[in-house]
Amino acid sequence: MKLYTFEMAPNPRRLKLFMQYKGIDIETQTINLGDKEQFTESYRAINPNCTVPALQLDDGTVLTDVISACLYLESLYPDKPLLGSTPLEQAQIIGWDHKVFVDGLAAVAEMLRNRGDFFQGRALPGDEVIEQIPALVERGQQRLHSFFQALEVHLVERDYLVGNAISLADIDAFVLCDFAGWVKESIPEGCSQLQAWYQRIAKQLGG
Repeated sequence: MKLYTFEMAPNPRRLKLFMQYKGIDIETQTINLGDKEQFTESYRAINPNCTVPALQLDDGTVLTDVISACLYLESLYPDKPLLGSTPLEQAQIIGWDHKVFVDGLAAVAEMLRNRGDFFQGRALPGDEVIEQIPALVERGQQRLHSFFQALEVHLVERDYLVGNAISLADIDAFVLCDFAGWVKESIPEGCSQLQAWYQRIAKQLGG
């Protein structure tokens, strides 16, 4: 297998932390998004979507979504499970992971991609020209703040988003909290449950 990634970006970081926690070591090549290497012909041949991460399997199949790569790797490396140990936990983890992506990560991405020169014509990932909509910056901020509050309420008397152990949902929500810093947002001071949870997950992930 070979992993194409840019570790500082949020989606690649989700997969990196997943692999790091489970002790998975895969040959890796950096695709520098700052230099727009995702749009080179050589990388398009691997992933026409021009996104990272992309996990290329030994048979040539390429997985271009974090959740699909994690599901595949979980089946190969079941120790220290991150996708649940019962059917209910698995369903709840996938459900929370969906919420984190749609209500959290996508909200920050709206704020990031719809302002500034770097993302001119690239308001969505990929190589299609998508113009910025400045009004989405404010909407993204509202969505993010609402989601932080939803996490705060959910974490009352809970150590993790699902069950009694860290999961992919926790990893992705942890990445969200850091990604929010890219748009000068952070966990609200009044969200004590979320703050405590963040410190707990950071310690388990090694900071």
